Parts: sequence; structure tokens; C-alpha cells
Amino acid sequence: MTNGRVNPAQRLEDQGIVGLGNVYYNYIEPALVEAAVQRGEGKLGIGGAFLCETGQFTGRSPKDKHVVRSPLTENTIWWENNAAMAPDAFDRLYDDLLAHMKGRDYFVQDLFGGADPVHRLDVRMVTELAWHGLFIRHLLRRPERSELDSFTPDWTVINCPSFKADPARHGCRSDTVIAMSFDRKLILIANTAYAGENKKSVFTLLNYLLPEKNVMPMHCSANHAIGNPVETAVFFGLSGTGKTTLSADPSRTLIGDDEHGWSDRGTFNFEGGCYAKTINLSAEAEPEIFATTHKFATVVENMVYDPDTLALDFDDDSLTQNMRCAYPLNYISNASATGLGGHPKHVIMLTCDAYGVLPPIARLSPAQAMYHFLSGFTSKTPGTERGVLEPTPTFSTCFGAPFMPRRPEVYGKLLQEKIAKFGASCWLVNTGWTGGAFGTGKRMPIRATRALLTAALNGTLAGAEFRRDPNFGFDVPVSVAGVDDALLDPRQTWADGAAYDAQARKLVGMFAANFGQYAPFIDADVKAAAIG
Repeated sequence: MTNGRVNPAQRLEDQGIVGLGNVYYNYIEPALVEAAVQRGEGKLGIGGAFLCETGQFTGRSPKDKHVVRSPLTENTIWWENNAAMAPDAFDRLYDDLLAHMKGRDYFVQDLFGGADPVHRLDVRMVTELAWHGLFIRHLLRRPERSELDSFTPDWTVINCPSFKADPARHGCRSDTVIAMSFDRKLILIANTAYAGENKKSVFTLLNYLLPEKNVMPMHCSANHAIGNPVETAVFFGLSGTGKTTLSADPSRTLIGDDEHGWSDRGTFNFEGGCYAKTINLSAEAEPEIFATTHKFATVVENMVYDPDTLALDFDDDSLTQNMRCAYPLNYISNASATGLGGHPKHVIMLTCDAYGVLPPIARLSPAQAMYHFLSGFTSKTPGTERGVLEPTPTFSTCFGAPFMPRRPEVYGKLLQEKIAKFGASCWLVNTGWTGGAFGTGKRMPIRATRALLTAALNGTLAGAEFRRDPNFGFDVPVSVAGVDDALLDPRQTWADGAAYDAQARKLVGMFAANFGQYAPFIDADVKAAAIG
């Protein structure tokens, strides 16, 4: 039975998906919350937030992502980073999944990926769980109700946590699978209830499609000066580096917190909402994000709460350190209504350095910016991916390797061209450890990070005195108002200077070893900026 509002020529039956139970099309938030509670998928929390758990999977499963290998993708996919699946294996997976779905109820959301109508992707999300429909309704962009009558999906995503893949039959790694077919314009997600897979699958699509249109897809947050979209800044960084926290600055307008495009028209958000980490979240440090956890229809994922009072415990990581909340962008008071900004004036690369070596901020030349963009150094933080139990130093090229279907040089050259064409100051910001490595030092004070970013964005940092870092070659400010001078020189924060030097040499060596893979594909100026 069909329920809700849908283009009558674009029902699931018209796509060949038949024999289902009830299908609920484009339910809005109250109906989705009601359905999720009635179906026992979670509980209504304080303020009407929806409290749920995702079971075994509390983070992404990047090793279970597959792309169908075909003539269309053979020469365009970065196969070293994207596991291949044979077309016939995908067909079997699709047929078996549809057979599993027969007689069951499903929720459909027709949504836009991208705030710029010129470059957006029209996506249909088919979910087994009502709250997944609520989640993706927050995270992508919602058409006007009248637009649903003519909505025609470019791509369809089907998410069925109750279906287990068969590696032998379906050509995948395990019984969990995220499979993408560019020929059939389908994405299939099975045996994981972690909601982040829904949005990341769409972003992976955009990351593949947009470069063909000379649009730079970016795993970044973005904001602009209040009342002045021309003064836009973008913040590259993997989960746990502070993208969401640092871009949600009350003194600036938030464009978005995770994925953006940079076209010749300017910057545009892919999303319509935010997916924020909530571990150790406090009303004092992050009042706006904290407030969303008690607002109607916010999805509160994998958080421990008091069974009687429903009070959330922001410090209890017994379920996962990757506890999160998903909410629409308009829950943040200073969020952009359009999701659009100008060409970035500042490109900020966030890293979480578990070695305790990098300074809290450094100024990068354009060539150094390309080097650090391709390197993508950070530390994966616990819970972000399955099996990560402590901060793990890693190099994730373009600050988003798991979501990059094309070779990194494609994105690096695009970014290089955009910076050259439109001009931008480039900065490397370390939100990781200081005074020692993980286990000995402490996290960089967020107040210091904010003060440094404010100085960079308002232009005052450009006039500061800088020193050249002997290990990494970039420029580091000597003194910034409101920040302890010692913090700006990481060696001074260590009790043992010789231990710092040894740690720095170790990290320099890691940079050098990692960058060798890109050397044949890059220009001479970037090679000259290489570390080590």
C-alpha cells in the first residue's frame, strides 16, 4: 500500500521494486518519529529527541564498500582505495535483496544532495528503519512539498540492515556490504544500522560526479562572515578533527559541517543538516550543538541515558565513543538558509596529531597546502570506524580517502586550480595533542584553537611575526593575542626537548614515506614543498 506524497509515475513499483508491504513516501518529521517509536526502533527522549542504538555497528565500515567494475568505471575509479565488485555479483545482490524485502514495510525519502540547483543530485533513499528516513531527511536537503509531485530520482539508495550478504555469492568481503553501481545508479547497504552509511554513500557519489563538471567536492565544513557570504572559509578534516565544532562559530554564519562543493559560482553545502559527535559535549563549551540533543526529532544515536529521567550521559562511552546526534541545519541559530557561500578566502586543514608534534596553527604556501591536502595526516579517533580503540595516526588523502572514488591527484589539482583562480589563504590547524603524545600530553585547548582561527579569519594573524618550523618548513606565528606563546612552539610544551625531537623526526619520516606514492603525479612546486 502506498502512503504519503510521491510522483505517481515514480513509485517503487515503477522502478521494478515490487511485492513490498506498506510503503511510506516522504513522511515529515512528526510522522517518522511516531512510526519509529511505534515500531520499537527507539524511544522518545527529552524535548522529543529520538533515542536509538545501532547495535553491532557504531561506525562506518569502509572495508565493506564496493564499486561495480565495468567499462564505465574501469579507468575512472581509484581501485587501490575502492574494492571492486563484478557486475553479475551486484545483480545477484540486488535480486536477493529485493526478494528479502518482499512483504516488508519501507520508508522512502526523495531528497536533494547539494544546495546549488545547478549541481545537485536528486536521490531516493529507501530504508527499512523509519528513523533512518528521519536521519537522512535531516542530513540531505528537503524539496518543497510541491516539488515531490514531479520528483524523479537520479540515484536510488536501498538500506536494509536485516539482510546479510553472502561473500561467496555477492563478491563482497563480509556479510556487511555497501555496494555502488554507476551503471545502474543504485547503492545497496546491508547488515549495518549505522546511519552514517546513508549520507556517506551520497557524498561518495557527488565526489565522483562533480569533478566532471569542474566542481571541487570537499570533505569540509564551511562558514562565512555574518551578512557577507563573500568572506567564506572552508575547514577540511576527518571525523574527530573539529570540523563541526569549529565551523559552528556564533560570530559567523554556518554554511554546513561536513561536505561542500566549490564551483565557479562559489561554495555550496551538500547537506541540509549536521551529524555531530556528542562525546563530552557540554552546554558551556558548545551551547548550540548541546541544545539540539533536546529538540524535537533530533536523532540521538548510541548515547547512554537514564532509564527513568531520560537524561543523556555525555561522558559514558560504553556503547561507543562515536556517539552522535543528527539534526536539521535550522536548529543552529546562525545557520545559512541557502547553504551557499562565496569563493573561500581561507582554506583551513584540520588535523588531530596524536604524536603531539605539530603546532596549533601554521601558514601554508599554495604548494604546501597541496602537499598537506594530498597527505591528509590526522589520527583516527576511537569509534569513528570499527576496530579503532585509541587514536591511530593515519594519512587519509584529501582528508577523506574513504569517500574518494577517483585518484587523489584529481581532487588535488582541482583544489590547486581553485586556489590559484580565486585566491585563498591556507592554514594547517592541529586540534590534537600538545605537551606530549597521546597518553602523555593533553588535547589542544579549544579556546586557543578558536582564538587562532579568529585571528586567521579576520586578517590579524597575517600581520603577525612568523618563524619557519625546522621540521616541516611551514611558517608558525610567534605570538598571538589570547594564546600562550609556549603553545605556539610545541617543543616548549614538552618536558623533554630531546624526546620531542625524536618524535618529530619520526613523524617527518612518516610524511616522507607516505608521499612517495604521489610524487609521479604532481608538479615540481609541490615536490619542492615535500617534507623530509
